[in-house]
Amino acid sequence: MRRLVAVAVTAVVLAAAGCGGEAPIEVGPETTTTSAPTYPVPEQTVRPDEKPLRVPTTPDGDTAFTLIGLTTGLPSIIGSHAEFDAKGQFVRIRMSVINNGRSSVSFDARRHVLIDDRGAEHTADSQAMTIKRQPETIDLGANVRLEYDVYYDLPEDAKPATLRVYGGPTLTDLKDESSTEIPLTLP
Repeated sequence: MRRLVAVAVTAVVLAAAGCGGEAPIEVGPETTTTSAPTYPVPEQTVRPDEKPLRVPTTPDGDTAFTLIGLTTGLPSIIGSHAEFDAKGQFVRIRMSVINNGRSSVSFDARRHVLIDDRGAEHTADSQAMTIKRQPETIDLGANVRLEYDVYYDLPEDAKPATLRVYGGPTLTDLKDESSTEIPLTLP
């Protein structure tokens, strides 16, 4: 009789344990429990001259920016149709932007301003952006994510410190006058 009660209690405990909470989600060789599923975005190899950035995703209006990689000290760039020398050094920032809004936004991918360690502001280098065929103004749809590079020409001895980003017009900022500054930190 004791054995029958022990088996019944064990069965009830096991059944109760299986009823509550969420089932673990298999992620590779590990098992993780999460309340919100995530996309399995494939990892991408960092380019040989690039440093990966570990900067939290930062919102600006309806868009959110994730800075992914930083390359400094590029003396020149080569595209499919031209080679172009820097006046000082090219700095390349790899980023992704996602439109979290309900409608599309006219997004200027070249408007961001790089602030160096001396406080000088640098706009995106239009020649470098064109040679590397990076986007200009695009219609960033609702829930659309874009990943691209922005090139700047800084003095040789300057170091990138902060990126000022513009997320596009919103209902409360129709001219996209507000911005957000993201400090650049290397791991």
